[in-house]
Amino acid sequence: MSDTVYLIIGILTVLAVLAGISAMSRVRSARAGNLIGAIAVAVVLVVTMCKHELFGQPMVLVALIVGAALGAFGALRVKMIQMPQFVAVLNGLGGLASALVAYGSLNVGNALEQYASQVALAVGLVTASGSAVAAGKLARMLPQRPVILKGHSVIVGGLLLLTVIAIIAKASTPVLIASLLFGVFFSIRVGGADMPITISLLNSLSGVAGGVAGIAIGDPVLTCIGGVVGASGLLLTQIMGRAMNRSLANILLGRTTVTASAKGTHAKPAATTPAAAPEAAAAPAEAAEAPAADSAPAEAEPAAPMSAEDRSALLKEILSAAKDVIIVPGYGMALAQAQASVKKLADTLTARGAKVRYAIHPVAGRMPGHMNVLLCEVDVPYEQLFELDDINSDFAACDVVVVVGANDTINPAANTAEGTPIYGMPVLAVGDAPHTIVCNLDDSPGYAGVPNSLYQSSKSLLMFGDAKDTLAELLDLLK
Repeated sequence: MSDTVYLIIGILTVLAVLAGISAMSRVRSARAGNLIGAIAVAVVLVVTMCKHELFGQPMVLVALIVGAALGAFGALRVKMIQMPQFVAVLNGLGGLASALVAYGSLNVGNALEQYASQVALAVGLVTASGSAVAAGKLARMLPQRPVILKGHSVIVGGLLLLTVIAIIAKASTPVLIASLLFGVFFSIRVGGADMPITISLLNSLSGVAGGVAGIAIGDPVLTCIGGVVGASGLLLTQIMGRAMNRSLANILLGRTTVTASAKGTHAKPAATTPAAAPEAAAAPAEAAEAPAADSAPAEAEPAAPMSAEDRSALLKEILSAAKDVIIVPGYGMALAQAQASVKKLADTLTARGAKVRYAIHPVAGRMPGHMNVLLCEVDVPYEQLFELDDINSDFAACDVVVVVGANDTINPAANTAEGTPIYGMPVLAVGDAPHTIVCNLDDSPGYAGVPNSLYQSSKSLLMFGDAKDTLAELLDLLK
């Protein structure tokens, strides 16, 4: 195969990858976009093997079979709750593959290609070791909290400087060691709730590693596709950072302005009494007062305790009368694997004549699009999924909001609590709703450590416990 034909096919494939990424940005076409991207990569693989006459190499064929088998095994056996760590593993494997390509081309070619090999080796190993730590945190094999050692910033800065010097000196062994350690040290101080941004960044780095490896071996197609992956991942990282009001530097440095010292009571399901009766739900109620920067909300109207019988009667009355319901899923839904229960509740409400929608925060969960993946798994219609900007103005007009495992992403303190990690972060305006049913595990603050004023609001009914159990209780009431 001539270089010209290979380049033309490569350009068409790159355009297909771009089309796939564009399709994946929309819920309705996400699956098609993923399929387009997979087919494009498969075409590039076959064309590359034809160009370099690799089909006659037994070791290459064995590697292909083993890789395909592992990929199929992961796709079939990995559960949706394990998808964030699986994505982290895939990012790491991509970085490791680029590092191996770079290592095999060290001291080969002209000066540019040799330096490209060193850079690809460094970026690939940073991606591999950083992804391994991220996967360990997400799988709870490592602490989910930020692990910050004494002199951590000095260590990270020193490793980065050593890596740069080793690249300039073309000293591959120091590059290898320093890069692996750098990936570990910068990932280990990222907290669990910042993992969506970290995974997005690692995905970007895997693309960068592939693109630079393409320069090292003189493959323009690999360079182009790696550049596309790197650029798209970096853009997604920036978007998610804005959604969390968190700079990438603060996330990677493990910086936070409050300590999550407040402990949850892990109480049995409890409730508060809404301020308005269900029949008055159509009238928007005033949002609860947000907390001060360093304390729990002082002015939120507290609610009187209720008996279990009164709570059940009130829940049934509110849900039976509701005609417009918004469900807000969060990471707690993923942990409880309660997406099927959420779908059952939505179907039951829809059968009773209610309009049901889902409000999805950009950084809910532990990876980009985590809630969308879980809800699509149980066949929630795409048209019922709404992003923050599209639904936030509708909370005041709805009848009731059902929160399932969300905390920081609905905390009104983001609007007022200066000096906290969530201050200025766009949140779902759940506090504007006339009634809110909160199905969370307990009353602990979220990852940011800021008390949630919704728990103190007289408009909230708190159902603490496992989300599957509390949702089952709601379903029983509706039956």
